[in-house]
Amino acid sequence: MFGRKSIDPAEMTTRDKLSTYHKKRMNRTFESSSSESTTFEEKKLDNVLEEEEEDNNEGPMVFICGKCKLPVGDSVSWDGREDDLNQIRLERVTDNVLVGKENRPFEVGKQTLCLIVDLICRGCHTILGMVYTSTPKILDHKRFTFCLNVADIDSYVLGSAGQMLTAEGPKEQPVTLEYRGSVEHQLTEMKMLVMSMAQRLKEIEAGLEEGCDEV
Repeated sequence: MFGRKSIDPAEMTTRDKLSTYHKKRMNRTFESSSSESTTFEEKKLDNVLEEEEEDNNEGPMVFICGKCKLPVGDSVSWDGREDDLNQIRLERVTDNVLVGKENRPFEVGKQTLCLIVDLICRGCHTILGMVYTSTPKILDHKRFTFCLNVADIDSYVLGSAGQMLTAEGPKEQPVTLEYRGSVEHQLTEMKMLVMSMAQRLKEIEAGLEEGCDEV
């Protein structure tokens, strides 16, 4: 009825890189991949892991949309991984992730049919993953957890100031809600300062005009 999605060996390498990180952070044991192929996603995760090892940074990993860079979750809410689907599972996601309204059938393995809804990025509307809304009993542990596609997300270690998020270069940084709020606050302060200076200038001009009239 529904074909099972084939797993790209390159994406499996990316998946195993995530597993290595969480083995260190959460004392969990995962299998490492023997594949030597490299992909764009693997390079981004390699940068994250190498930076974390060099700086001995113990901060959590933040997951962001691979397209618009909005934060979608973090490793604090880590719930597991899905090897066959190349996904990670989180218990919580940020408000930047929208949950679809329409259920659709999804086949997991042979004769195992579930219902899922899509997870959509609020910023760019990219489909990031899924939520299982109905499952057979053997898959109850997946129900209502947030399953994100490794291929559609990027990541960085919180607190690594020099972190390069993508292969495009170090100038690209995640646009977080906190960052946007900070920029808006600074713009508001600048606007108030300009208005105050304009009012002060107006008062000075009025004073000069009064002095000229008295003369």
